[in-house]
Amino acid sequence: MMDYEADTYRYIQIADVLRRHITDGELAAGEPLLSEVKIQERFGVARTTARRAVKVLRDEGLVYTLQGEGAFVGPPAAPRRSPRTIPMYQLIAREVAKRIASGAIKPRRGIPSEKRLMDQYAVARETARRAVALLREQGWVYTVPQLGSFASLPEKWPVDREDDA
Repeated sequence: MMDYEADTYRYIQIADVLRRHITDGELAAGEPLLSEVKIQERFGVARTTARRAVKVLRDEGLVYTLQGEGAFVGPPAAPRRSPRTIPMYQLIAREVAKRIASGAIKPRRGIPSEKRLMDQYAVARETARRAVALLREQGWVYTVPQLGSFASLPEKWPVDREDDA
């Protein structure tokens, strides 16, 4: 496992652990690798360390990455898991919009922070940011600098909610 006092960089140690999971057949071609957030949690490391570990495996051709979806075992031509029809940031935005429309998140009250969305959906910060940006663009939320994002008043919500949310 990990030796936090060793002279080997942590990202190399993490790559070694993940490589063993792949070569031992615990992860088959097309299966998702642990997300960067899950690598952080499991190994107690920073995001950049997790990212570097995945890069090592990608450079070796053991995994490939799809923007907004994560890393998957095998080369890009490997059998893929069923493709996601809607990008993850849009799915997150839809779920938050449904919570606003249902009253679970009241108008002028905070929506989950980027960090909370990252943890809840195991996604990168950029994915969470894109979800909030989409909600803002559609009128579901507004942002107050230094305070966060808040649910808009109903009159600001999209007119055609099913298509937008």
